[in-house]
Amino acid sequence: MRRRRTRRRSSGWRSRLSINAFDYNCHLDLIKLLRQEGELVKLRRARQKMSELFPLTEEIWLDWLKDEIKMASEVSEREKVYELFERAVKDYICPEIWLEYAQYSIGGIGQEGGIEKVRSIFERALTAVGLHVTKGTALWEAYREFENAILETAQPAPGSVPSPEQQQMLCSQLERIHTLFRRQLGIPLLDMEASYAEYEEWSEDPIPETTIKNYKKALQQLEKCKPYEEALLGAETPKLAEYQAYIDFEMKAGDPARIQLIYERALAENCLVPDLWARYNQYLDRQLKVKELVLSAHDRAVRNCPWTVGLWIQYLLAMERHGVDHCIISDMFEKALNAGFIQATDYVEIWQAYLDYLRRRVDFTQDSSKELEELRSAFARAVEYLKQEVEERFSESGDPSCTIMQNWARVEARLCNNMQKARELWDNIMTKGNAKYANMWLEYYNLERAHGDTQHCRKALHRAVQCTSDYPEHVCEVLLTLERIEGTLEDWDAAVQKTENRLARVNEQRAKAAEKEAALARQEEEKAEQRKQSRAEKKASKKAKKNRIGEKRKADDDDEGEWGQEEEEEQPSKRHKGDGDGLLLEEEMELETGLFGRSGPEKPDHPTNQKEKPSTSRKDVPKVLHDSSKDNITVFVSNLSYNMTDPEVKLKELFESCGEVSQVRPVFSNKGTFRGYCYVEFKDEKSALQALGMDRKVVEGRPMFVSPCVDKNKNPDFKVFRYSTTLEKHKLFISGLPFSCTKEELEDICKAHGNVKDIRLVTNRAGKPKGLAYVEYENEAQASQAVLKMDGLTIKEHVIKVAISNPPLRKLPDKAEAGRASQFAVPRQIYGARGKGRTQLSMMPRALQRQSNPVAKAENGMVQNSPATSSERTEEPKKMSNADFAKMLLNK
Repeated sequence: MRRRRTRRRSSGWRSRLSINAFDYNCHLDLIKLLRQEGELVKLRRARQKMSELFPLTEEIWLDWLKDEIKMASEVSEREKVYELFERAVKDYICPEIWLEYAQYSIGGIGQEGGIEKVRSIFERALTAVGLHVTKGTALWEAYREFENAILETAQPAPGSVPSPEQQQMLCSQLERIHTLFRRQLGIPLLDMEASYAEYEEWSEDPIPETTIKNYKKALQQLEKCKPYEEALLGAETPKLAEYQAYIDFEMKAGDPARIQLIYERALAENCLVPDLWARYNQYLDRQLKVKELVLSAHDRAVRNCPWTVGLWIQYLLAMERHGVDHCIISDMFEKALNAGFIQATDYVEIWQAYLDYLRRRVDFTQDSSKELEELRSAFARAVEYLKQEVEERFSESGDPSCTIMQNWARVEARLCNNMQKARELWDNIMTKGNAKYANMWLEYYNLERAHGDTQHCRKALHRAVQCTSDYPEHVCEVLLTLERIEGTLEDWDAAVQKTENRLARVNEQRAKAAEKEAALARQEEEKAEQRKQSRAEKKASKKAKKNRIGEKRKADDDDEGEWGQEEEEEQPSKRHKGDGDGLLLEEEMELETGLFGRSGPEKPDHPTNQKEKPSTSRKDVPKVLHDSSKDNITVFVSNLSYNMTDPEVKLKELFESCGEVSQVRPVFSNKGTFRGYCYVEFKDEKSALQALGMDRKVVEGRPMFVSPCVDKNKNPDFKVFRYSTTLEKHKLFISGLPFSCTKEELEDICKAHGNVKDIRLVTNRAGKPKGLAYVEYENEAQASQAVLKMDGLTIKEHVIKVAISNPPLRKLPDKAEAGRASQFAVPRQIYGARGKGRTQLSMMPRALQRQSNPVAKAENGMVQNSPATSSERTEEPKKMSNADFAKMLLNK
């Protein structure tokens, strides 16, 4: 039953690999499953397939080698293990694998040439990792122990006299051990003092002065290396900054072996960082220039980061530089095409690099050759590949300017003297949407000028004048220049007439566009003037209303009689609950809603029933104006809950972790309610900058927005949005997430594919999730693997979509369309601060209602003027007392 279940799971992994052979994590899961179940044959096959596609890590190689060592009993099987070790040491320079290799070889010491083979492996290991500051000592000690064991076997039996041959062998063996000690003591390694003490104890002769001098020099060098080693020891993965500092240090020292080793150490821990591979390969190409070393590094680079087109291009150049066979280079290019690049332009670059290589192989002194036909065939295949394969995958060819076809045309014209083919290619280029660009026509014209004839130059320029839409004046000038130098009078007249007609049409089109733009600008100005006039009218009406209310209250106080007092006693329920101001319902409603749905002036203290206002009221707090000179030490905080109690106290406690808070200025409405934003002023600028880091912090269930305090009237281009809106290859965009998915749950899923630096769940202003997220990885390699692994994954019955983060450009609406839309915009009715109520009945006495219609504001901001006259608008209602209000209500 268990085996059947294992077979089903393993077949599932294999089917996934058949769809995407470059799924690194899927390979790991399959190997782990087969190893747990003991399926050794299938396990060997799975490891073999993975090693063909990717360099294996140290852990994978050691597990594989240990499994094979257990099964190797015969000599032929031992040879297969040796071959496996040879493959392992080529992937990465790992001291543990080299040490395991050397120790395993000791087991074959009894075979012919066994001792020399062990010594050869030890010497290669010392060359590869003997300079490793922290792990090299173990390899030197293992080598010495091996030589000491041989020395013990060469000792004569007690009481016997050694023969001259035995005496010579003993002396030779002792010299080998002396040499190993001296070589080790000249290298900066940890625990050098212990090795020196061991040499003193072992040697019967005094240590030579040259050895002591080299030892002291190595100690000094070790002291210089220790800070970098300690930084690596204390740093967290991936330690890129620490390794880069170490590399810079070794580059200044200039020892090629040490530079190579520190690069290899860095790559062993950061094998999926393309930039690190690119710098290492560039160093090998320009400095060491050793064929085997250079090509091995390039091969490992593209196997680790196959999605990076720059590494493939470097590899092709290195292979050409070192004279690799053409068939091998062509095969490598085919592998590059199947590597799965993440951008359409990557395929254009790799094709261009390969075509450059093929062009350099051609001998253009011959009219026809095999290499030339191969080049032409490759150009044709490249054009078709971009049109079919790339465009189908990315919805674009990646080569809108047809650079590959342009280069093909240049090769045909300049190197093959085949202008007919070049003209055909350029005609094809122009039919792909490039005929409207002046630079494309001028490029073709220059080619005709250099390798064609005047007739075709003239024909090209005439077509350019007719078709160009971006810079027609430039093309017209080039045509006139041509005719001025080489044309006849008829040619000149034709060119002048054609250019004048074309420029006249262009100027007419531009005049219409300018007129249209000016009309739109005038409309905008009129709208702005109308909005300004509307605001002025509202302000004047509010001011007049305040004056009327003040006069009415004064008349009420002077004219208040028994009926009013009786009304007060008979209708206590019409007072607001908990409000002891003693005002009647009509006055309270008028003060609350006003004429335009906004709160009126503050309630005056009533002489007959004055009580202390609740502590939550902010009406008695004087307004504090913002001082723009303190913008550098102030942050603007918004999107806070309107129900926040004591925002000054709460926000001061919240921001005190950033520095000393000088003042918190919350903004309140006229009714004394908190409006959800405030200004937080600090003592110094450093604290204000640190406070920006609290942006999007959840406060009372809402994400708090913290931004610099900037006057947008003075800085209209200032953008508060702090996230990138361009392509980020190391960041993923995930959509389709369930709203209940938390940041921790998403992190558990994502961290299986790499080191997650940050996760941002997208929410609305109320803090509610939108089912979207951005996940940032350490590098683009991990992000690419995560896309392959997670796209289409099901989370809580939701199928998610995962892609590299590349937000689309936000297109601004066309002004003309906006203008047309504004003409048909439906006016939006204003219902006041509380919105549209359940009933549209007015609760205000008609005597107080305005005779004119309220000013309506259209949706696009245009003000619709009231039909009422100015005299009607300014007519004031009759002043009434509280008793008059009561009579009207009772009569109705």
